[in-house]
Amino acid sequence: MKNIKLVAKNGGGRSLVRVGKVKVGQGFTIIAGPCGVESEEQMLETAVAVKELGADMLRGGAFKPRTSPYAFQGMGLAGLKILEKARDLTGLPVVTEVTDTRNVSWVCEYCDVLQIGARNMQNFSLLKEVGKVNKPVLLKRGMNSTLEEWLNCAEYILNEGNPDVILCERGIRTMETYTRNTLDLSAVPAIKELTHLPIIVDPSHGTGRLSLIGPMSMAGAACGADGMIIEVHRRPEEALSDKDQALTPAQFGEIAKKARAMHRLWAELEKGQA
Repeated sequence: MKNIKLVAKNGGGRSLVRVGKVKVGQGFTIIAGPCGVESEEQMLETAVAVKELGADMLRGGAFKPRTSPYAFQGMGLAGLKILEKARDLTGLPVVTEVTDTRNVSWVCEYCDVLQIGARNMQNFSLLKEVGKVNKPVLLKRGMNSTLEEWLNCAEYILNEGNPDVILCERGIRTMETYTRNTLDLSAVPAIKELTHLPIIVDPSHGTGRLSLIGPMSMAGAACGADGMIIEVHRRPEEALSDKDQALTPAQFGEIAKKARAMHRLWAELEKGQA
């Protein structure tokens, strides 16, 4: 692939991205939490629940780039402060999206992993800015992007000096209308052939359908993903964004358990082939 130097595998091993005690790329890392931070009570209750049910990191959006300007846009700084409280309460590292170069420095004060969402995958100014900070970056694949385009965006971040990039396959746009997106699971083994960076999947955005999140979580684990990021809300019917794809804590617990079991089976089979 053209111009991919720093992210290329080049015959070497695979990288681990350390987030506190969590090592993404070793075992199966689960990031869980609501799409958006809506209130302190909602966020803290959900954070405690996902911690008890097996999450390794906590997700929550303080800034929400939405298709409609009238949709819930997030709580901004107030949301970041709530995320900080959730981290202090549970000990879970926090993953949150940054959408603007002007916000990078102070988002870093409140979170542990900076997420670049699908809509900003090719926001090259933003990629360069997060490449200058000492925080891991979760880089989601754009909904219309090829693997080469995606990896070149990771190259922007590494080229600025930040080696800690986690790739996230979150579904691409196809002609299919039954699902919100098409979760491209072939990207997982393909990315492992091309780069040393860890890759996780997002079965929530990848399907947009509650009934499909469990099967696609297990499918992601079965094809060798290093983890998943999944949406969980204490009361999904009250969610201000993405309520149709938000799991209850109980549903999340069952899916997390099965996905980890599937990943262990995959790892055993891989060892048997070695």
